[in-house]
Amino acid sequence: MPKPGEFYQRDRMWHPPALTRDYKTSVARSPQYALLSLDNTVSEITGPVFGHNDIDPIDNDLILNYAQSGEMPIGERIIVHGRVLDENARPVPNTLVEIWQANAGGRYRHRKDTYLAPIDPNFGGCGRTLTDADGYYHFRTIKPGAYPWRNWRNDWRPAHVHFSVFGSGFAQRLITQMYFEGDPLIARCPIANTIPGPAALEQLIAPLDHKATVPFDSIAYKFDIVLRGRRSTLFENRPEGN
Repeated sequence: MPKPGEFYQRDRMWHPPALTRDYKTSVARSPQYALLSLDNTVSEITGPVFGHNDIDPIDNDLILNYAQSGEMPIGERIIVHGRVLDENARPVPNTLVEIWQANAGGRYRHRKDTYLAPIDPNFGGCGRTLTDADGYYHFRTIKPGAYPWRNWRNDWRPAHVHFSVFGSGFAQRLITQMYFEGDPLIARCPIANTIPGPAALEQLIAPLDHKATVPFDSIAYKFDIVLRGRRSTLFENRPEGN
């Protein structure tokens, strides 16, 4: 019989408030009324589900999964890896992890991105994988570039990778962002600055993992994701905490 999960009081100082006026988009997107908690129905809990057959062998390799035959994208080759864990550092296996990101020039591959950096014809910017029995995942990709955004006059987003983590079905989803150690734009980012304390922000910054680098090939960064508890990773679609 499985051991019941321990209870952890939510730390309301860990996650940012929904309304932060220096982050202009939050003014329109933040709720104006008290939030309602809705229970999942049986159909949401039991399906749809996914398995290993839904994952292509190179879905987690963004260097190859969009490139034309014999070609590769332009930019700094990196590995992003880590584990998906619960609040007690126990692994969460068979979890679908998806990422999406800008290319090396800071440009996303979608029609509404009008930044003047060029599209890379060999880089799609999306990947996915399932965690193994130890909760481990890894991606090979190109380090994304910074880009300007229309918040205030001269705001720039730090280089970042978007993460989506699913539960046992597609109705259970958490979304976050990963930043890179040493990026000076993190301290200037209005989105990152909505996070109240440095410890919570630090969880979103992936440190260089020199031991996992591939010599003469790819630099590695380590990013662990904590799903629950009072010190869980900050998730954009669950700012009130988990």
